[in-house]
Amino acid sequence: MRPAVARLGRGLAIGVAVVAWAMAAHYTSALVDESSWGALLAIAPFAMIAAAFAWQSARRGLMLALLAAAIVTLALAWPTLARNVGWLYFVQHVGTNALLGLGFGRTLAAGREPMCTRIARTMHGTVSPALARYTRQVTAAWTMFFAGTVAISCLLFAFGTIGAWSTFANLLTMPLVGLMFLAEYLVRLKLLPEDRSSILDAVRAYRRTSPTATPVNEQ
Repeated sequence: MRPAVARLGRGLAIGVAVVAWAMAAHYTSALVDESSWGALLAIAPFAMIAAAFAWQSARRGLMLALLAAAIVTLALAWPTLARNVGWLYFVQHVGTNALLGLGFGRTLAAGREPMCTRIARTMHGTVSPALARYTRQVTAAWTMFFAGTVAISCLLFAFGTIGAWSTFANLLTMPLVGLMFLAEYLVRLKLLPEDRSSILDAVRAYRRTSPTATPVNEQ
């Protein structure tokens, strides 16, 4: 019981942190012209990911040295960054969704196992032909979702107001991702009623799945 309570508490804490970050990001990108705090908030997610990657890398010394050099470069460019907070959030939003779209899309290439098929294999051990066809379609759907998110973000940033762009990027993107998960789950219940795995099961399997595509013949 305690592990379940701990997982629930950890999930709630992460949810609160994500919502708080999104609200702060919206304020600093849409309502503040110049802000060192906004620039710091925009860079923080990338900095934490880079630090974790560097620490876990087999070439830890080299990666930490590169990270230190990047920090020095950011420090030198800080006045410019603080005056362009909106651009920082734009690059972050477009870059993240482009990488996710590329990560899903490249697994649709010939000779590779689609990302969602691999996730299903992680959950079930084996994948039936029907589930393989379905998960390939789901992989394509996620690829199009991320591509569409990038396109809308670019159009709003280029032709709309910073407030409209920030509302979409900082406040609506995560709920839209949640709706995608929910829609996929409901469609799966209708098309593959024997597959009762939950959205959380898929998220946990995704976290256990390598981000790099593996050729089918190596499965």
